[in-house]
Amino acid sequence: MLGFVLRRLGYGLAILVGVNLFTFFLFFSVNTPDDMARLNIGGKRVTQEQIEKWKTERGYDKPLYHDASRQGVEQLTHTILWERSISLFALDFGKSDARQAVNIGHEVKVRMGVSLQLALPLFVLQVIVSVVFALLLVFFRHTRIDFWGVVLCVLMLSISSLFYIIVGQFLFARVLKLVPMNGFAPGLDAVRFLALPILLSLLSRLGGEARLYRAMFLEEMGKDYVRTARAKGLSEGRVLGRHVLRNALIPIITSAGSYLPYVFLGSLVFESFFGIPGLGAFVIEAITGQDFAIVRAMVFLGALLYIASNALIDIAYTWVDPRVRLQ
Repeated sequence: MLGFVLRRLGYGLAILVGVNLFTFFLFFSVNTPDDMARLNIGGKRVTQEQIEKWKTERGYDKPLYHDASRQGVEQLTHTILWERSISLFALDFGKSDARQAVNIGHEVKVRMGVSLQLALPLFVLQVIVSVVFALLLVFFRHTRIDFWGVVLCVLMLSISSLFYIIVGQFLFARVLKLVPMNGFAPGLDAVRFLALPILLSLLSRLGGEARLYRAMFLEEMGKDYVRTARAKGLSEGRVLGRHVLRNALIPIITSAGSYLPYVFLGSLVFESFFGIPGLGAFVIEAITGQDFAIVRAMVFLGALLYIASNALIDIAYTWVDPRVRLQ
């Protein structure tokens, strides 16, 4: 196990370095520091003096990869690559390009808590509701309940999440006035603002998840251990709950684990539409404001979370199935 974890850490570090360097190269091959200065300063007439001042204030007046005017290690450390890209491995995200007063690391800490309030309950409810709904369809397989349940899943899967948001806001916020239209409040008041986005996000994902789990359970139903359990006289409910569900935990963990990065990074669409100041809305604001420092930091953080989630998924396999060995 220890050897596997160390190898995964090595592979993950190599992938993270590759993603980081590729992102840096892509950003600065498309937009030079002068272009970034013009975009952030704005206006039709931007003088070279203004551009140089903007670059100096934000550290973009240095060479990109190598400073030949320096000696020794400073040839590498006195560069934009080191200060804006390599420093990310120490979780030093620096400051915003558009607003120098904004510390990206501080914003990530504050906004991650808000995103967790939205995404963590959604993650738990999504797994539980999808699994229970899929088990219900399998229990009533080859009946009208199963047929119309699958039809409902396809309908929910076919509808855009934007439709759920627009209809949900109109019905529950404007017509019934059960919840606020948008916004956020700290503490227990957050429940009023998060209830609707959690519900709508759950509905938008339920169709696809339930169909996937239903297919997994139906595949397990045709295996020998299920016939053996039935031959012992176990009821259909006990077969599904104690045997089929347990043997389908690996694909369930794989599917659910792929959403772990979103638990921390938040939902771009729902946070933006509902005015929730989480990391998802933070990314949208950075993209619309062309704040490349924030975008680079969030790309790095997203890659780090994906690598960590995949490693956790592999380790979780050994917990749910003793036959799995990490070599």
